[in-house]
Amino acid sequence: MTDSITQFSPLVLSIIIWAAILWGANWLLLARQPDLGNERKFPRQLIMLALTIVALITAILALPINESSRNQLLGLIGLIISGVVAFSSTTIVSNLMAGLLLRITKPFRIGDFVSVGEHFGRVSERGLFDTEIQTESRELVSLPNTYFINNPVTTTRSSGTIISHTLSLGYDRHHSKIEPLLIQAAEQCGLTDPFVQITKLGDFSVSYRIAGLLTEVKQLLTARSNLCRHILDSLHEAGVEIVSPTYMNQRPQDSHNRAIPRITRTAPTEENEDSGSNSHDIAFDKAEQAEKVENRRQKLKDDIKQLEASLKEASEQDAEEIKERIQSKTKLLQALEKREEQSKDAR
Repeated sequence: MTDSITQFSPLVLSIIIWAAILWGANWLLLARQPDLGNERKFPRQLIMLALTIVALITAILALPINESSRNQLLGLIGLIISGVVAFSSTTIVSNLMAGLLLRITKPFRIGDFVSVGEHFGRVSERGLFDTEIQTESRELVSLPNTYFINNPVTTTRSSGTIISHTLSLGYDRHHSKIEPLLIQAAEQCGLTDPFVQITKLGDFSVSYRIAGLLTEVKQLLTARSNLCRHILDSLHEAGVEIVSPTYMNQRPQDSHNRAIPRITRTAPTEENEDSGSNSHDIAFDKAEQAEKVENRRQKLKDDIKQLEASLKEASEQDAEEIKERIQSKTKLLQALEKREEQSKDAR
C-alpha cells in the first residue's frame, strides 16, 4: 500500500500543480476579460492549448510505468498532434503564419489606403486569418493574409502622397504656356509643391503629367476629382482645347469656333468642393470608424503605460490618484473593446 502511494504520488502532485496552473492561466487570460473579441481571444486560446499539452506530457512522464511504455505513450501523443496538423487545411496554417508575419512587419495599419493586386481601399479590419479592406464603392472585401504576402502591397503614407493626372494636348500649344496652367490647377485644389512632367511625345499629341503632394491622405479620392475639375477650368479659361488632335465633327462649324464649354462660373463653389468630401466619407465609413477606434484604443493604452511608469516614483498621496486614473482608463478601454465587439457581431 505504501509502495503504491509512493509510486503514484509524483503523478498526483503533477496533476494538482498543473490543474492550479491551468486554472490560474484560464482566469488571467480568458475568464477575467469575458468581453474580449475573437481576434484577441484566439492567441490566448493557443496559449491555453500549449499549456494543456505540456500538462499532459508531464502527467505521462510522472506515470509509474516502464520506460518503453512511457515512450510509446509520448509517441502516440506526438502522432496525434502531427495528424491534426497534417489533416488540417494547409491554407488555414498558411494564413495564420501570414497574419503573424504581417503583425511583426507592420506594412500597414487600420485606416491606411492600400493597393494589393487588383484591390484598392482602406483597411477596416485586421485578423489572424484575413484582412478586410473597404473599397471606394463602399464594399467590404476580405482578403486572406497569404494574398498580402504573395503580392506587392502599396501603402499610402500618412504623411502625404503624390496625386497626379495625365492628359494629352496637341503640338500647336507650346509647353511653356501649358505648364503654368497645370501648376495653377494643382495649387487651386490644395496640392503642395506641384510639378509638371512631359511623359511622352506621341505622333499627334504631347502627354503631360501634373502632380503635387497631398498632405491630407484621407481625402485621396476627393483630391483626384478636384484636380481633374481644376485642370478643366484652368485650361478652358485660358482657351486651350482638351481634345484629340484627330478630333472630327461632322456638323458644319465656323473656323473660329472652339470646343470649349460655356463658362457658367468663375471659380469652384464650396458646394462642389464639399460634395467630393461627402462621397469620400460615405465610401470609407467603416474604415474611418475603425481607424478612430484604433487610435483611441492605442491612446488609452499609452496613457495607462505612462501612468504605470509614473506610479513607481509617485508619493503615497499621488499614488492613490494615479491608481484611480489607471482604473478609470482601463474601464474606458474595456468598454471601447466591448462596444467594438458588439458592433462586429451586429454586422
